[in-house]
Amino acid sequence: MNQAPAGQPAHEQDYRPPYLAAAIATFVVWLLYLITLAPTTAFWDTSEYIATAHIVGVPHPPGNPLFVVLARAWEVLLAPTGTSVAVRINLFSATMSAFAHGFWFLMMHRVMAFLTERRAVRLVGAAVATLVSATAFTVWNQSNVNEKVYTVSLFTIALLSYLAFRWRDNLGQGKDDNLILLMVFILALSVGNHLMAFLAAPALVVFILLVHPRTLANWKLYALGAAVAVLGLSIHLFLPIRAALDPVINEADPSTMAALWESLSRQQYDKPSILANPTDTDLPRSFSLIIWQVINWIQYFDWQWARSIAGNVSYFGGARPLFTVVFAVLGAYGAWSHWLRDRISFTYMAVLFATLSIGLVGYLNFKYGYSVTAHPGHTAGDIAMHEVRERDYFFIVGFSVWGLWAGLGLVTLWHQLAEDLRERFPKPNLRFGVAAPVLAIALVPLALNWSWASRAGDYAARDWAYNLLMSVEPYGVLFTNGDNDTFPLWYLQEVEGIRRDVAVIVMSYLNTPWYAKQLRGLTQPCPEGVDPLEHPDRIICQRPFQPEKSAEFYEEIELEYSEPTRSILSFSPGQIDSIPLTYAQNPYNFVLERSLQFQADSLTVTIPGNRVLLPADVFMVNILRTALGDRPVYYAATTQAYDRVGLAGSLIRQGVAYKVSNGPIPVDEDPDIVAVPRQVSVAVGRHMDVERTDRLLREVFVHRSGIPDEWSHWVDQSTQNIPCYYGMTHYGLAYVYGMQGDSALSNLHAERSDAWIGLSQR
Repeated sequence: MNQAPAGQPAHEQDYRPPYLAAAIATFVVWLLYLITLAPTTAFWDTSEYIATAHIVGVPHPPGNPLFVVLARAWEVLLAPTGTSVAVRINLFSATMSAFAHGFWFLMMHRVMAFLTERRAVRLVGAAVATLVSATAFTVWNQSNVNEKVYTVSLFTIALLSYLAFRWRDNLGQGKDDNLILLMVFILALSVGNHLMAFLAAPALVVFILLVHPRTLANWKLYALGAAVAVLGLSIHLFLPIRAALDPVINEADPSTMAALWESLSRQQYDKPSILANPTDTDLPRSFSLIIWQVINWIQYFDWQWARSIAGNVSYFGGARPLFTVVFAVLGAYGAWSHWLRDRISFTYMAVLFATLSIGLVGYLNFKYGYSVTAHPGHTAGDIAMHEVRERDYFFIVGFSVWGLWAGLGLVTLWHQLAEDLRERFPKPNLRFGVAAPVLAIALVPLALNWSWASRAGDYAARDWAYNLLMSVEPYGVLFTNGDNDTFPLWYLQEVEGIRRDVAVIVMSYLNTPWYAKQLRGLTQPCPEGVDPLEHPDRIICQRPFQPEKSAEFYEEIELEYSEPTRSILSFSPGQIDSIPLTYAQNPYNFVLERSLQFQADSLTVTIPGNRVLLPADVFMVNILRTALGDRPVYYAATTQAYDRVGLAGSLIRQGVAYKVSNGPIPVDEDPDIVAVPRQVSVAVGRHMDVERTDRLLREVFVHRSGIPDEWSHWVDQSTQNIPCYYGMTHYGLAYVYGMQGDSALSNLHAERSDAWIGLSQR
């Protein structure tokens, strides 16, 4: 008889994985994610990744080439289903996570072999562990929409974990190194998705050392491992090849080897002199900050098991911590049970959990959490000291692993209760059945996370993008602020083909020459005979306004428009390159000590003095001077970039955007243009096009799924400003109609304002 691998019980030498049961578990988890699947895009990076997958573009550094290739292949594979692009790619995320839990099922079934010989108990135990893991809040919430790349990382780590367990079981049966080489290849390839999966490497090395350390003394393994690693890393060659073809979304433009290295190493994030004020510095690491970073992780852990309890409290409070304690104790009990029965696989999971939880806390060095408000020096509105959103998704694997241990703890408790009933119920099946109700605890995350984790029927981000784009006249330029007022618009333009004529300009990218040059190319007039819609995924020239892809509103009001005659930037490519470079070398060349005037069509603009201009401001001024008079220019209500060049008094509110007047605002000539009183203008702007805004709100804007009236809460607290923008727009109209004596319309908009503002506070 062959010697059993290290730590393997003698009766398990002929262990066979339950692949059919694992397939059933995978399907059940996938079905849960399908039921709660997002029907379209969502806020934050969802739209960016759906759009780049669809057009095979380049998302933000490091570019995630493996994700783009896999998601695009998946989208094409599901094309015969007739489902939308967004649903298909959201299903990609759900499927990755479901398969991850299939591998978790197999792994936990193997761990259960050290607990009991009973096949039924092992299967139930693996199912319970898988259920708790799959319904942990962050795991679930990231699995039913393709928000980021992390479910692919979860799948990769689960696959690597299972392969490591199989390597241990098959040790000594020949070709032991093949699985090691496969794991090296998967690790290297996974870097093309995200570095997170590579964080499984320490646990894998420890596991190999504990099981069979002589494996790492084989020099041939290193030679072959280097070869397969290079093969896996070669996925990154996709980036310069695709970037050279000028996709519409081509972030950092890694078309050269130098640009590729800058993208992969994310060097632009280390250049605050270009991307922010030159006086900005990184938040210093201090003991106090470390403590609060740990507290922030505990806060996220507290969300995992009963998110809907005291759901409107982001920090700690209500009854939710009681459930957190229960699952913390169950996880610790499961880890202890694991340690007692198989210290090798326990050590693997412990290193994996530590690396992807507290280890990540130390590595990432986050600012204070988005909703952390009790840290030293905190003041209301102190945004710069906080992350711009909750970052719990970084810990998805750690929470998933803890869910496995919590499930193991629950099964161990079930097993112990059944053994305690041996004298009263001699028949094993009966006593395990009597003790089985304790397993109902595994359903707690499913029940108490549902209302917060589910994304079923959520059209808020897609509708926000539609409403913002429809606020802009044909061929408009639209300045935006960042992720949530930009990426959903990219999704709508590049995936659904709606309002591609609008030049969306995100200010946080406008500091970079690659982005300015792309905008220049995307808005230049088309040569005769050239149709940019023949290749809509590439930057060719100005894409046309398509009435069938817009609201009928602009046709109804007989708005006159024509194709632009010039690009929005008059700078040459060389000049575009020189501006950020000059700023980086000496930002004080951009100090504006006294006010400065410039002319844009018939508008005279005064830039206030005593400020530092950024490259983005220089490009914005050039766009204003070049575009005004040739096409309409707008600012989204989400940005105040106009304040940097003194434009606040030259804006007219139309829907959820501000139009730049190309001359004096005709408040005395046009009865629809109303000057807004100062006490209201802070929220809605100094001037409002009343009829245009009213018709946009009531006839053009779309709000599906009963929002805001039928929504009990706004799930993502870091985007609670979105319902506020709707609320403030209705509020402005309510005030103006009240001034004009139209109480019916004033009351109508006041009621809508209250509904939207109320939702933003829940």
